[in-house]
Amino acid sequence: MLSFIVKRVGQSVLVLLITGLVAFSMFTFVGDPIDNMLGQERTIEDVERLREQLGLDKPFVVQYYRFLEQAVQGNFGVSYRQGRPVAEILLERAPATLELAAVSGIFAILMGIALGVFTAIRRNGFAANLIMSASLIGVSLPTFLIGILLIYLFSVELGWLPSFGRGDTVDVGGWTTGFLTASGLKALILPSITLGLYQMTLIMRLVRSEMLEVLRQDYIRFAKARGLSDRVINFRHALKNTMVPVITVIGLQLGSIIAFAIITETVFQWPGVGLLFINAIQFVDIPVMAAYLMLISVMFVAINLLVDILYAFIDPRLRVAA
Repeated sequence: MLSFIVKRVGQSVLVLLITGLVAFSMFTFVGDPIDNMLGQERTIEDVERLREQLGLDKPFVVQYYRFLEQAVQGNFGVSYRQGRPVAEILLERAPATLELAAVSGIFAILMGIALGVFTAIRRNGFAANLIMSASLIGVSLPTFLIGILLIYLFSVELGWLPSFGRGDTVDVGGWTTGFLTASGLKALILPSITLGLYQMTLIMRLVRSEMLEVLRQDYIRFAKARGLSDRVINFRHALKNTMVPVITVIGLQLGSIIAFAIITETVFQWPGVGLLFINAIQFVDIPVMAAYLMLISVMFVAINLLVDILYAFIDPRLRVAA
């Protein structure tokens, strides 16, 4: 088991290094941040002096090595746009993104599993068929279009929920949260549904297909022959065996929720790290862009690493295969 974990950790570190290299390479083609930082009356001497101060006069390999060296210490440099440490800016924006991702993830997992089990057990019923037909909306429509439709219906037409912003927040030990205010909770509803709808439908359809496969197994027929109730068969035997492959997909989808929150945050003007990244692209704020992608990569890889380890505990055959 130890060798399995060491191997997975090594693969995760390699993925992070490659991701950082690709991201940092792409930023060299975005534009020159000096153009946005200096005014029209700049001189050649001013450009060269600022370029030297930012370390942009160094070779690419040196710049990337310095970025990794400082990133390991939690130092991502200074924002070209705001003139503040990037780590400080990320800490201010992270609570908004993490709360949105947490609510969306809980919504996707709970609703996905519940609806997946229901549509599998009542697969020939009208409600199950209606849910499966409606789930095509979550799979087919892009996230930004779902967000716009929800805004039009619940904000513009009905006026029930806010269309943008995070609402009122409360500072709890340096963590700004909207969970403790009514406007903060209302502001979470539309973006969390928008962000979690695709993951919910994917989990639901996977749970349904796996559940139907398990219900056709011989040991389920034997359990019915013994006279066990449908509740015991469906939830104690079938669902338990269904969740083994679903756990891996859930882990991947949780990583996707964090990674793709950028689209939802842009639609709802949610003040998280995703919206920060969009603004950084417009101003060629390379330290912020690089730090954001590295942060998302670390979260995504960490979640997948934990899922791999958890999956190995559930199914010991994977340790031998690895």
